[in-house]
Amino acid sequence: MDKLRLDKYLWAIRIFKTRSQATDAIDDGKVKWNNANVKPSRNVSVGDRYTIKTPARRWTIEVTGLLHNRVSYEEAIKYYSDITSEEDKQLNQHIGTSFYTGKRLSKTGHPTKKQRRDLEGFFDGDSD
Repeated sequence: MDKLRLDKYLWAIRIFKTRSQATDAIDDGKVKWNNANVKPSRNVSVGDRYTIKTPARRWTIEVTGLLHNRVSYEEAIKYYSDITSEEDKQLNQHIGTSFYTGKRLSKTGHPTKKQRRDLEGFFDGDSD
């Protein structure tokens, strides 16, 4: 029987970008097995079901195969099945529509460098 750590498995199937992110999520209680917290060193078995909470979405997966190395997404999805409930899928859609673009909200905080330059040109009377 092959042994595979949970953090390495979640990294290999591309749930998390790095193995340390997977370890941190497991330590923070974002990954549950049978509604119980687990450790990153827990051995994964075929048929296990895990509930995972990431900033982007919530899902429930069932292990269908063990994957020891990180592979392409098309290959990785063959090693688990997504059994997320309908209410979590709808929550994921809501989260997906309200994403952060990285731009500063207008009229909050200090102006950006570009905005400052535009304001300086406006007050100096420059016509660009």
